[in-house]
Amino acid sequence: MSCLTMTLGALSNITALGILAKSQVRFRRQTKAPFLLLAGALLLADLGGHMIPGAFSMYLHMAPNQNLDPRELAKDSAGTKAFCRVFGASMVFFGLCPLLLGCAMAAERYVGISQPLLHAAVVTVARVRLAVMLLSSLALLLAVLPLLDIGSYTTQFPGTWCFLPIHGTRSTADTCLALAFSGLGLAAVGLSLLCNILSGLVLLQARVNYKSVKAKKCEPRSKRRTSSSSTWVTSCCSLDVEMMAQLAAITVVSLVCWTPFLVSVASSILSYLKMKILLMEVTEGKSLLGLRMASWNQILDPWIYILLRKAVLRRVCCAFETNC
Repeated sequence: MSCLTMTLGALSNITALGILAKSQVRFRRQTKAPFLLLAGALLLADLGGHMIPGAFSMYLHMAPNQNLDPRELAKDSAGTKAFCRVFGASMVFFGLCPLLLGCAMAAERYVGISQPLLHAAVVTVARVRLAVMLLSSLALLLAVLPLLDIGSYTTQFPGTWCFLPIHGTRSTADTCLALAFSGLGLAAVGLSLLCNILSGLVLLQARVNYKSVKAKKCEPRSKRRTSSSSTWVTSCCSLDVEMMAQLAAITVVSLVCWTPFLVSVASSILSYLKMKILLMEVTEGKSLLGLRMASWNQILDPWIYILLRKAVLRRVCCAFETNC
């Protein structure tokens, strides 16, 4: 199963990257270039997050001592400790990167839709590259702190993955790092959701205003209906709607896939601190289930760009128009 999911994830991300590269060549638009750059960075992070931690996990699956208790496995040797630390760092880095980049995409689209003149003047390709580097550096900083002996990484149940200590005893640094990971992830998902809702409302308001202005014009009924139908298809398949459809799908996937794991981490830490804010008992099995759900984020993300393209959306819109 692990081999199948790794293969599917790799092929999906490579296919989506090819589609984005083709779009970059065909549509050299200043308004779309920042979005394509962020989308490419997101897919690269998804590809790396699927292949690198997946390879580490496969190694632990095939290790001869995989049936040992996870805590004993973590103490097995200096080499095992180093391996677990690198594995845990890759989990934190490739876990945070897609969430932060998805948030940046949502913010970029909100500015582009609500303030197009400001977007054209401020949101340049160079600044988007800088934003990608800063967000990646933030995720990298959090990931490497345990490698500098600020916190630690331990093998988690059932001994096939490494992460920050989220069960049992932990140090103050471990607690702070786990809360920072879950807090940043939940904040990124929440901000993405907010920006997408606001962007959708702006597009809806623009559509309503356009319809009201169009209705005031005196045209024959048949011409008005034809014009309205044609305009609906054009509006439905416009560039803004294409990018908003992709963003909405990315946000939903991140919300469904990542929220259980992020909430389980936060809930476990808060319970350890005896702060009963999240009244949920988090077992090792629930954390493992949350991680498996999160791993599907890297598989589903590329299919958003494969399926929600302008050509596909145009066919869907035309099918709706034919049925009306």
